[in-house]
Amino acid sequence: MRIKQFTEKYGISGDTARYYEDEGLLQPLRLENGYRDYDEGCEQAIKFIIVLKKLGFSLQEIKSMLQFEQNPISAQCDVTSQTMFSVKMDYIRQQVLFYQSALKALELVTSLMEKGQYKKNQQMLRHLFTEMYSSMNSEANS
Repeated sequence: MRIKQFTEKYGISGDTARYYEDEGLLQPLRLENGYRDYDEGCEQAIKFIIVLKKLGFSLQEIKSMLQFEQNPISAQCDVTSQTMFSVKMDYIRQQVLFYQSALKALELVTSLMEKGQYKKNQQMLRHLFTEMYSSMNSEANS
C-alpha cells in the first residue's frame, strides 16, 4: 500500500512514516516510480512500534528490538531484551499503581460532588492530590 493508505490505516503522519524509515524502523519497498510500497513486514513493524511506544519504549529501544528480530538468537540478545523488559515492567507497574490511585481519587471527588460534600472535604482532597503529586515526582527521580 502507498504511504497515504498506510498512514491513515495506522493513524500516523506521513512525516512520522518517513522519519521511521530514515531511522531504519520501517523498510518499505521502492517502486520503479520512486513511490514507497508498505508491505506486510511494514505493517507488522508499525504495530510493534505503536504498541512499544505506548508501553514507554524509546525509539532507540524499539530500533534495537527490531534489530534483534533480524539477527540470530543469542545469549547476549536474551540478556539485553530481558533487561529492557524488566525496566519497562517496573515502569508499567508504577504507572498502574498511580492510575489506580488516581481513579479512586476521581471516584471520591465525583461521589462527594454528587452528595454536595465537596466543599466540606476539600482539605482532605487537596492532601490526596498532594500525595499523588509526590508519588509522581518520586517515580520520576528513581
